[in-house]
Amino acid sequence: MILASVKMFCRGGLAPCWRLAAARRAPDWQPRRGHRLTPADDELYQKTTLKALERESSNLMFIDSYSSRGFTINGDKVVGPCVIIPRAILQWNVGSSQDITEESLVLFRLLEPRIEILVLGMGAKVERLEPGVLALMREHGIAVEMQDTPNACATFNFLTSERRATAAALIPPLAGRAWT
Repeated sequence: MILASVKMFCRGGLAPCWRLAAARRAPDWQPRRGHRLTPADDELYQKTTLKALERESSNLMFIDSYSSRGFTINGDKVVGPCVIIPRAILQWNVGSSQDITEESLVLFRLLEPRIEILVLGMGAKVERLEPGVLALMREHGIAVEMQDTPNACATFNFLTSERRATAAALIPPLAGRAWT
């Protein structure tokens, strides 16, 4: 398309106005699709279908929500601290992050097939664990990700959706923070 500048006189006066005019167009010229604002005729009558997506597999565990009382995992309510392994939800006998010891994490070293990553939800804030506990998990080839519980829930869901061999050990956060 070739554009030419045309000098014209505006209505109501003798002052010239400059406008762009198409000087010459090819006979089969079509507007580019990227420049039109309305749908083309072939797009007006197409049907749109929508399918509700379901989780890919029923044996994957996802954390739906958490509160100061516990968690909702795949629609099941769990009260208090819990452990989520690939096909099970277990109660975890810890009261706070000070109760996390080598003995409380022995379950993760015994699992077959082995997990790659353990996500620890430490409650409302992250607290330090004994270096020996983390070193023992590393010796067994398990990476430990320590986070506050809200972030641990999101991290666990992300890793699970990527089909990573992961487990979570979660302590509910203090009252006042909830995710539903």
